[in-house]
Amino acid sequence: MKTFSPTLSLTSAVIAGLLFATGVWAQTSPKMKMTTPIPEKITTPARIESRLGTLEFPQGYPTDSTADKLYEHLDFMHGVEAFLYALPGASVHAAGRGIKSMGGDNHTVLIMEQLMDSRSLFLTANTESIYSMMWLDLKDGPLVIESPPDILGIVNDHWFRYVGDIGNAGPDRGKGGKYLLLPPGYKGSVPKGYFVMRSQTYQNLYFWRGFIKDGSTASAVENTKKFAKVYPLADVKNPPPMKFIDVSGKYFNTIGGNDFSFFTDIDEIVQAEPNEAYSAEILGMLAAIGIEKGKVFAPDDKLKKTLTEAVDVGNATARTIAFKPRMKEAYLSPGSAWFFTFVGGSYQFLSQPGVRNLAARVLFHYNYTGITPAMAFEMVGIGSQYVMATTDSKGMPLEGAKTYKIRLPPNIPAKDFWSFVAYDNQSRSMLQTDQQFPSIGSKDKDIVINADGSVDVWFGPTAPNGHEKNWVQTVPGRGWSVLLRLYGPEKSWFDKTWRPGELELVQ
Repeated sequence: MKTFSPTLSLTSAVIAGLLFATGVWAQTSPKMKMTTPIPEKITTPARIESRLGTLEFPQGYPTDSTADKLYEHLDFMHGVEAFLYALPGASVHAAGRGIKSMGGDNHTVLIMEQLMDSRSLFLTANTESIYSMMWLDLKDGPLVIESPPDILGIVNDHWFRYVGDIGNAGPDRGKGGKYLLLPPGYKGSVPKGYFVMRSQTYQNLYFWRGFIKDGSTASAVENTKKFAKVYPLADVKNPPPMKFIDVSGKYFNTIGGNDFSFFTDIDEIVQAEPNEAYSAEILGMLAAIGIEKGKVFAPDDKLKKTLTEAVDVGNATARTIAFKPRMKEAYLSPGSAWFFTFVGGSYQFLSQPGVRNLAARVLFHYNYTGITPAMAFEMVGIGSQYVMATTDSKGMPLEGAKTYKIRLPPNIPAKDFWSFVAYDNQSRSMLQTDQQFPSIGSKDKDIVINADGSVDVWFGPTAPNGHEKNWVQTVPGRGWSVLLRLYGPEKSWFDKTWRPGELELVQ
């Protein structure tokens, strides 16, 4: 008859517990007929110490607390990734909402007849072009677009991808022309006589920039009102009249939220557009947090709390990428504060065929708008080029209470014009100061040019004595950044034989 030993039983339990805790339980299991060596690298320890705390897998199975912890982390990761990967869509969706709030639609153009100033909230817009914009909907079929001459126009889809150029960088080469914008999956006949563009989404952003002539916006405004038309292909024989609304100096917001509203915006895009329009991988990630076509996005309190924290971290990550890039290839030259808005020279943000530079895409879409090869490729004398500075020559962030000076060397490589525009770090829109336009450039009649052709510009809260005409105001207590724009960039820009100076702290 066998006898029971409490001491032996207790000892065995302690040993078993230690084996579980150290993750070597499998090594002490009985050797069976089919037993072979199991490489340790293919196993999971019974106990893992991680940034999430302790994770436990006794005999390879997660405990309830471990499973809860990891699923919450998975939701959090998907939320952060959603912000970073779906940011382009959220940005253009907010632009469309802002345009529609002022009356823009398939037949109504919003136009900045007297240029855009800092009252309108737009991501890094300029003060030297006559902006016109529309939010186009293809639900009812193809749209004909008739373009004015001498414009830079872009059509981008609802996920902020390139559809086509119109105007100087487009197939009409600035002479004006007729375009046909086709909806997703269009199977109908395509009539001749049009430059054809196909969009993967129903809703699209169409905006264009006209140019100041002889110090006036009049000719660009006149050309837009005379030649700009958008109408259904079905109405080609009797197009409805166009409507134009001057929104110069008007307050309206086209910038998306960095809070939970981000997810509701993304849900609106997913519900409005075909699944085939975007990456199955990203749509699957969105579905994992409840954003899925044909379903109501209604997270419970726990998931909403997790996603709210995720959008905070996603926004913080995107802001860091956009304001302090770690990509060496982003910078104009080693040691320079100037960095490119399109990193790598690809409007698709490809570092090589089939490989997306995710940080480059985030950098662009967090601060900028308008996807076109004309802003990314080397096109001498055509399109535009941009570099941003968020720090001074010593690598310190630009402060509104301090004064800075920068020199542009002679022979500034801009066939059409160049400009500096200052932006508020928080809104990423134009810096709101006592000046209507927080900018300066070659279009300014009173700008002082040095005898050798160089130009000195000051940024600060008050104008330096004697340099009032070359001064852009900043605001104490507000961080700022600045874009250098070159329209019609020349060869010396692309071969880097000409480079802008750095922002030097004066006081």
